[in-house]
Amino acid sequence: MNGVEVKSSAQEIKDKHEKYLWPAVANYYADPLVLESGDGLRVTDVDGNSYLDFFGGILTVSIGHCDPRVTGPTKDQIDKLGHVSSLYPTQPTVDLAERLARITPGDLQKSIFTASGTSADETAVILAQVYTGASEIIALRHGYSGRGMLAQGLTGHAPWRAGPSQVAGIKHAPAPYCYRCPFGLKYPDCEVRCASDLEELIQTTTCGEIAGMLAEPIQGVGGFVTPPPEYFKMAVEIVRKYGGVFICDEVQTGFGRTGSKMFGIEHWDVEPDIMTMAKGVANGMPLGITIAKSEIADAFKKLTISTFGGNPISAAAANATLDVMEQENLPANAETMGKRFRAGLEEIQSRFPDVIGDVRGMGLMQAFELVVDETNGDRTPNPTAAVALFEATKKRGMLIGKGGLYGNVIRIAPPLTVGEAAIDEALSIFVESFEEMSRA
Repeated sequence: MNGVEVKSSAQEIKDKHEKYLWPAVANYYADPLVLESGDGLRVTDVDGNSYLDFFGGILTVSIGHCDPRVTGPTKDQIDKLGHVSSLYPTQPTVDLAERLARITPGDLQKSIFTASGTSADETAVILAQVYTGASEIIALRHGYSGRGMLAQGLTGHAPWRAGPSQVAGIKHAPAPYCYRCPFGLKYPDCEVRCASDLEELIQTTTCGEIAGMLAEPIQGVGGFVTPPPEYFKMAVEIVRKYGGVFICDEVQTGFGRTGSKMFGIEHWDVEPDIMTMAKGVANGMPLGITIAKSEIADAFKKLTISTFGGNPISAAAANATLDVMEQENLPANAETMGKRFRAGLEEIQSRFPDVIGDVRGMGLMQAFELVVDETNGDRTPNPTAAVALFEATKKRGMLIGKGGLYGNVIRIAPPLTVGEAAIDEALSIFVESFEEMSRA
């Protein structure tokens, strides 16, 4: 338009979204927000309204919006070299791969880069099948693995499975979902039945030799389902007993999100054979990663390529993001601020014990599960309350996320750079919002 930017109104943008995008590309809120800019912990819509962002682009904006420590190196890389595909090595890409070998747990050594978490998970499953010679994969109910055909088959969450997404050889095990135990038991008297049941699942629903198990340390879309501490050691021991490898899906939990550790699985002292990552690694730039032990990665002999995976721009953004995380020890900040936040959330639960059935999570990955009336023992999921809380917090200038099989779990995940003032502001907004809901 002759070099002059024409700014559309919020309504014009929403009208175009409805007209030109798939209806399945849903938006949050009854009146969707049209965001225009971001700075640190806050985003601003086209009408100039500011919001405290406590969902961070689905756990992706690790160190805040438009941080110059990331945007600067990213812009420099754009001016230098934008795209060459995986057919050519570049400095940012190999530097990132070297760093990942250093910071990931255990003997993970060799990476392949893609453009999304979906591709990272699907790549990991194929690698496990090639390495073991087996085909069957264990996934978890309530898990989420992405949008591809294989990824939807791995996903144990019906609202996110479009069409006939059953993929041969995928077996879904019970999730370590203590609040809604699939066996009707109570921890710790249950003796972690959800983990020990894996053996019978393998013995009765597979050929007895499996390629592996893919699991999130904390289930993201599933509603921040956090396992008991014994779960992964027990589960992984069973998986390896039957010839499988452990694929740890750190797409949401990775890079300091769970506090104190760089990766979620490190809290349970289990070393993955393959690990997948995305989201928080590049502060919003598209990048998926599958890293494996050398002997596993070396088993993949066929040709492979990724047109956009590990492009130098995303790799430069990731290196800059990880520089900030390491220099400022953001995993430690996530632990400190996460404890402050969790204490506040539990205090809110004590004030509104009827509707808040469970508070769970780790670090800066925290959740409320909303129910009909916990005080009367009614744990019926309450998605209506979740929608009401969404609108109430939006009105007060804060953005949050939701999830869970029934859409009744509030997911909260601010950037890892968050401080005490913003934590306390968020807690105050929650209190005011629940008070408003209780008066309705």
